[in-house]
Order: sequence, then C-alpha cells, then structure tokens
Amino acid sequence: MTTPIEDYAVLSNCRSAALVSRDGRVDWLCLPRYDSGSMFAALLGDESHGAWSLRPADPEARATRRYDGDTFVLVTRWETATGIADVYDAMPIDAGVDAVIRRVVGVSGEVDFISEVRLRFDYARSVPWVRQVGHGSEHVILAVAGPDAVTIRGPRLIAVDTAHRGRWTTAAGASVDSVLAWGPSWKDAPAPFDVEAALERTREWWAAWADRVQSAGTHAALVTRSLMVLRALTHSETGGIVAAATTSLPETFGGSRNWDYRYVWLRDAALTLSAYIDHGYLDAAQHWRTWLLRAIAGDPADVQIMYGIAGERDLPERELASLPGYGGAAPVRIGNGAVDQYQADVIGEVMVALEAARDAGVDETTFSWSLQRALLDQLAREVDKPDLGIWEMRGDPHFFTHSRAMVWAAFDRGIRAVENGGREGDVDTWRGLRDRVRAEIDARGVHAGGWFTQHFDTDEVDASLLVLPQVGFCAYDDPRMLATVARMEQTLMPDGWLLRYRTTGVDGLTGDEHPFLACSFWLVGQYAHTGRRDEAVTLMKKLTAVANDLGLLSEEYDPTTSRQAGNTPQALSHLALVGAADALDATVPPRHDAGDTAPGAGA
Repeated sequence: MTTPIEDYAVLSNCRSAALVSRDGRVDWLCLPRYDSGSMFAALLGDESHGAWSLRPADPEARATRRYDGDTFVLVTRWETATGIADVYDAMPIDAGVDAVIRRVVGVSGEVDFISEVRLRFDYARSVPWVRQVGHGSEHVILAVAGPDAVTIRGPRLIAVDTAHRGRWTTAAGASVDSVLAWGPSWKDAPAPFDVEAALERTREWWAAWADRVQSAGTHAALVTRSLMVLRALTHSETGGIVAAATTSLPETFGGSRNWDYRYVWLRDAALTLSAYIDHGYLDAAQHWRTWLLRAIAGDPADVQIMYGIAGERDLPERELASLPGYGGAAPVRIGNGAVDQYQADVIGEVMVALEAARDAGVDETTFSWSLQRALLDQLAREVDKPDLGIWEMRGDPHFFTHSRAMVWAAFDRGIRAVENGGREGDVDTWRGLRDRVRAEIDARGVHAGGWFTQHFDTDEVDASLLVLPQVGFCAYDDPRMLATVARMEQTLMPDGWLLRYRTTGVDGLTGDEHPFLACSFWLVGQYAHTGRRDEAVTLMKKLTAVANDLGLLSEEYDPTTSRQAGNTPQALSHLALVGAADALDATVPPRHDAGDTAPGAGA
C-alpha cells in the first residue's frame, strides 16, 4: 500500500534531503544534492526501486516519533512485547560528509531489529555492484555503479536476492549505529567518521539556528519549524533555495500533474528571502542575494524564472520509464519545462525582496543595484508581453492580473530605491510605466461586478490576486479586493478550502487538482487585515491541523480523503504559513484594562 505523503519525515543536511516513513523506511534519498539521481526511490514506486527499512522484527511493534527539539534529527520510539528502543535518524550537517546515520538505542528490555537495504542508483535505472569490504569485526558493504559509490557500515548485512539484510538484538542501554555514506566512484570509498560527534554537531547546529528566530509570535512552534524547513531546503554552499525536496508527487492522486520541484524558482526564493529578513536572518538574505547575482548575471534578456541549485540554466524536462510513480501516478518527471516560460511577475518578486533586504540593513553594492537597473530596463522592453502566470499555465499566454500587478511592483520598488534610497535610475521612465500598468489593470483587470479577474480576458478569479495588497498595489479593504474575496468564496471554495483557480480555464492540462495550501494561508492574512479575525483564526486552525505530526506541509490537500498531496515539504506552503501567522500577530485587536471605559461610554 502506498505510504501517505503526510506519513513522511524529512531529514536534511542543507545540501540534500531524505524522506523517512512512519514505519522506519527511507523511501527517498538523493546524494550529494537535492537534485541528484535517487538511490532510494520507493516513494515513486515500491521497495524494488530502492529503500532502506530499519524497524523491529515484531510486526506488531508500535511507533511514535518526534524531532529531537528544534532539529532535523528524527527520533522514532518503537514499543514491542519484549522491550522499547529509539531510532535516531539524521543527515550530518558536516561539510564534505554526505551520509545518513541510523542509530538504535535500547530503552528497556530487548528489541530484535531488521535492517534491509535495496540500493538502486540513478532513479532505479542502475543496480549497483555490491561487495563486502570490511576487515575483522568491521562490517562494511561497498556499492558502486556509474559515478556513485556508497558504503554502509554497521551490523553485518548479508545479500538476500537483490537486497542486503541484517538482524540483531538491542538491549537496554546499548546502541547500534548504521551509517550510509556517499562518494564519487572514482575516489576512495567514503571514510568512516565519529558518529557520536557528528550527531552532536548536527543537533547543536540546528538548535543554534532555530534559537535565532526573531518575532515568532503566537504561533512560535509552527513558525520556527516552517523557517527551519526553509533552511533545510536552502543549499548551504550555493545559497540556492529549492521549492521542495521531491519530484513528481501528484497534485491529483493517480493523475499526471506531477512535476520536479528540486530547483530554485526566483519567485519562491525571493519570498523565502523576505521571510528570513522578517525573522532576523540577514546573513541568509545576503547569501541568497549573492546566489541571485551569480545565477542571473549576463544579458537580462536571458533571465529565467528558475535555475539549478548552483545557478544552472539547462533543466530539460524528461519522463522516466524506470519509476511507475507515487501510487501509479505517471509520468515521473525530472527537470522542469517551465524553465522556458515567460512569467512577467518574477522580476517584481525579486525587486520586492531586495527592497526588503535594503530596508533591513543589507548593504546594496554597485553590482547588485546595477543588476536591478538592468532587470527593470529589460522589463520595460517586455512590458507589453503576455505571460503564463504564477501558476505556470501550459496553455496560451494572457495578461494575468497578478503578473501585471507584480510588473507594477517592480517599477514601484525601483522608483522607491531612487527616491528614498539615493540610488540612480531612469525614474521618469519607470514612473510612467508603473502608472500605465496600474491604469491597464484598473481598466481591463476589474470585472463589471467589481472584482479583480484572473486575466484581462475572463471573468474568473484566481487565488494569486490575494497577493495584490501584500505588495501594496491596493489596500486589503479596497472594495475591489473585498469583491474579489467574495467571488473566490463563491467559485473557488466548494468545500471550504481555496483552490488556485478553476482548471476548466486556461491551464492547458487534463484533470483537476486539490486545494493549494499556500492560497488558503494567504486568505488568512486577507481576513485578518479586513476585520474578519474570527474567520482568520478559524481558517488558520484548520490549515495548521493539516500539518503532519512533525509540522510538515506538502503542496496541496485533499479534504475528501484528509490527505496531503503534491511535493513535500513544500517551501511555498511553509512560507505562506509564516506570513499568515505574522498577519494574525500584526492585527491583534488592542486590549483594554478592566478599568478602561468602554468605547462610547459616558458620551
């Protein structure tokens, strides 16, 4: 049976990530980077496509799990008829160590454990050559195929068919370590390291990072975990922020809306930058800005909406025959064809984020400002070009209202940098274009019924319109926004969860999709800013209840089956959660002491 998406925990070393199921199986692991070929891909098939199971031999064993405080060290407690044991799963944070640690610690009695490993490199297209290389009492297997080499050190593993299996008993007070380490096949096999020290450094690093969170507010645990997820998706060396740790988890179960999210979207990364800044991580903001300057350096006409983790431009979309897909949802894709799309909103998101960095005290450099000027000059040349929108439609281009508002925001931030920040730029041209785009939206992006429309040629609404007041295009209580929200409630919330848009419109794809979690979080903020606080609080509770027991969110949610859907953990969902929590804190009604005179009393 396919493991529910919400049953997965994520491990991260801030260079890659692993997914561990509730029953103790690593079903997804790509090393050394998030976007490397998988060595465990049961997530998109079954155990024959690669997995590492570590659990008690007792089939009736019961598991509970948690993270070890504010870390990504996963602790799974197993209770059996004969004893209790904890499994600590982690990816060491140490530079140059690409590994997964699985430590079993006896708590009481004795517990028999079985470890079963099936290594399948390159998205299950390559079965490695495996041999025993340990000496004396040291048990080590080495698996090699193509560019990949993996060692597994720990209890003795014996070949059984196309897997390797080990069995042992862990008593109270004892611990048993299993360590998988990756290295390039043309070098010496990955060397052993001090597991205890690596675990301790990993705990300390995550705890110290989480301890720096500022202004976590009334949803402190959820905000902190969400910011940690964003850090777990940020490559520690390049600064690239991937949209999710996975590829091809379906937006509709059994359907074909399956995409690879292991790349850096300028939009998502810019929004992450803003969240980092709002909560005190200026160093992370500087790191990402440096990544941005490297990635998009060159001719502004060649700017893409997304890049590889180190700024790679070539991300061709391919379908894999080697993996059947999550629950049979085919095709499985690597790469992403959206890399070639024109999305007019992207430069706006970048300019908004970089203004936030300036305002927070991140010093502008000559290079960084000249790049922003070049981006605005390019946007000016393309200002009359329709696009495919924030949701990466695969139909015909249109003038999407959200995209046009972000074009407005891009020029607006350029103007403000000149007028308020002392920068140099063609402010007269930018002002003329900003005002012209606003006039176009007012004239063509508002329906006769009073609401903003998805694009200039429809009467449909779109959840992306909730971003307009967030970037200052209009007030939250602008009558057009209120009418837009009312229209969304009528047409995009059939079961109380907000859809991105109605798929019968312009997306150019077959099938349907589930409510998009980020959009509903945006709606929380809209409610909070327009006097609908009770509804905002109610919706926030409903949304946060969707997070799994570890606080993780995927892209979408199926309210019919109460299941998460889409790639996980999803940066945009966690970004939107942080934004919704911040909006609720920013709109808390003033409190009155018991002795205060009630409003109007004594008048």
